Amino acid sequence: MSRGPKAVSLDLSQHEQGEIKRLLRRHGTGQALVQRLRIILACAEPGATNLGVATALKVSRQTVALWRGRFAAHRLEGLVDAPRSGAPRSIDDEAIERLVALALEEAPANATHWSTRSMARRTGTRQSAVSRIWRAFGLRPHQADTFKLSTDPAFIEKVRDVVGLYLAPPDRALVLCIDEKPQIQAVQGTAAAFPLRPGQAERVTHDYRRHGTLDLFAALDVKAGTVIGSCKPRHRSVEFRAFLEQVESSVARDLEVHLVLDNLTTHKTKLIHDWLLQHPRFHLHFTPTSASWLNMVECWFALLTRRRLERGAFTSTADLEATIRGYIAETNAHPKPFVWTKPADDILTNVARFCQRTSNSNH
Repeated sequence: MSRGPKAVSLDLSQHEQGEIKRLLRRHGTGQALVQRLRIILACAEPGATNLGVATALKVSRQTVALWRGRFAAHRLEGLVDAPRSGAPRSIDDEAIERLVALALEEAPANATHWSTRSMARRTGTRQSAVSRIWRAFGLRPHQADTFKLSTDPAFIEKVRDVVGLYLAPPDRALVLCIDEKPQIQAVQGTAAAFPLRPGQAERVTHDYRRHGTLDLFAALDVKAGTVIGSCKPRHRSVEFRAFLEQVESSVARDLEVHLVLDNLTTHKTKLIHDWLLQHPRFHLHFTPTSASWLNMVECWFALLTRRRLERGAFTSTADLEATIRGYIAETNAHPKPFVWTKPADDILTNVARFCQRTSNSNH
């Protein structure tokens, strides 16, 4: 005598069989999902009944019927629990507003900035709730960025000049961003590093041995993404002129050369002035003072530092120079153009807005 409706037959595709087996092999699969997957595999066997599967897997007949029906209707997606609404909120909008306003407008009496614990004590809120609210509103009281406003009287003209070179370079001309990265240290830890392991970052010694320093001169071809580089023991005007000679010999003779560089005195000595008079195809464009962000070779310096220098171990300046030359060769073998996108008017508008905020900060 039948005890209920006939069980739905299940026919698994090869893809579904493979996916179920993959999930069963994976260590991170939850036990609830593992049980449902085993139920589906057992139900797919010819002649399998709900009662027989339930007896074999030691679960209730109702459980087998539930997941057999869910799979028949929604396939693999039906085995995943539907999202739940969760517990009702215990912190209302007014409390959140007070907490955010407190973080933005006041400082604690005994510290320069709030911590989640001090904020929790002040507001009577759980520390975990304070942390979640701060993350939701992008508040990070423990962090502080620095800034410096340029006082260059020709700031506007220089910004328009340099950005104009980036956005609309002259015909039959090459735009090169030049700068020095001074005092690069050849350092080596006093003990070997512990390599990366699951659950543990690479570990290096706090102290180190110094093996000298190098100064790197670099010229970035903005359009091509290639770099001309040279390592020197110092960065005087003599070394800068020698680097200009290297640039001059590396650039096609029929091109005008526009150099973007900063206001370092090394770039403005009589030695450099005389060299420029002898090479009239070179034209200098200076960034405003305290505005190194306008020189795109700084972006390349940042990549070099992060990828090769920051965690490197160098036994000598020769070893350091070989590493730098290797990175330059890699850059030139797989160049990627550096693209400037923001017009000068947008930059000047943002700077003017920031200056207005600074002047009204009562400091």
